[in-house]
Amino acid sequence: MIYKNYKNIFSVLLLLILGCSQKTKEAYLFSYFKGNGEDGLHLAYSYDGLKWISLKEDSSFLKPKVGNDKLMRDPCIIAGNDGKFHMVWTVSWNAKGIGYANSEDLINWSEQKYIPVMEHESEAKNCWAPEIFFDDQENQYLIFWSTTIPGRFPETDYQDNNGKEGQGYNHRIYYTTTRDFDDFSETKVFYDKGFNVIDATIINAGDEYLMFIKDETNKPFIPQKNIRIAKSNNAVGPYSESTKPITGDYWAEGPTVVKINKKWHLYFDKYRLGKYGVLVSSDLKNWEDKSDSLQYPIGLRHGTVFKVSEIQLSKLLK
Repeated sequence: MIYKNYKNIFSVLLLLILGCSQKTKEAYLFSYFKGNGEDGLHLAYSYDGLKWISLKEDSSFLKPKVGNDKLMRDPCIIAGNDGKFHMVWTVSWNAKGIGYANSEDLINWSEQKYIPVMEHESEAKNCWAPEIFFDDQENQYLIFWSTTIPGRFPETDYQDNNGKEGQGYNHRIYYTTTRDFDDFSETKVFYDKGFNVIDATIINAGDEYLMFIKDETNKPFIPQKNIRIAKSNNAVGPYSESTKPITGDYWAEGPTVVKINKKWHLYFDKYRLGKYGVLVSSDLKNWEDKSDSLQYPIGLRHGTVFKVSEIQLSKLLK
């Protein structure tokens, strides 16, 4: 009788342990595009942040429908505070707006929307690499992207390929805010520290917010093409001067950052080398290069990494 009771107790404890482990197991998704972004949204999953496996046989989850070029480049997805996933993306190489859609399961998506974030700027050349971040301080979403407006920042303007002054790309980061994705605040400059900057992404690091950016300096100065960090006490800024580069002696872009197993993982595109890289840190100051251990789908390009539940992943796996 005593043996049976112990056996029952052991069985109950084992079930509780297994149940807890299932509930706490975390999965991660990488949203990305391939080629020029013609076929739309791709997703890959991972449990450890190093081995990424494509979903749906690496076919598209959502075809792009908005914008003149109907592309879906640089797809950025976050889990909102409303039970939905929200996504923004680059719709064209030369457009004054960005794409937006939302989903509850990453399979069925809302109608795609074109948000004309820079239509008020007649000379704006582009809206590239938009990102979205939920600001829990102000209970609002920040949407930010890179745009070049010729002549707006003459100190870093340079000639285009035809020798026309001020017509080369000379980006700054701009932003707008929204609570419902119907009404948006006035577009403002988000980050300008006197250099060509692109590909911003933000994380909440406890008592401060960190913005990872690409220094896009090319001409007429010494090319940079590296990832740096700026800091702020508020999601909306203002952000500090940037740190020294945290990436190495190669051209890097498209940073995305997530915490996996208590360590921060910074993924980025080593685009001239044709491969992806990852740096890992426990303190956001000292970074270990684990690029050689990174496995990912062939052709993966600029996107974002975000956490999902195992239940959400299981639906995608089906």
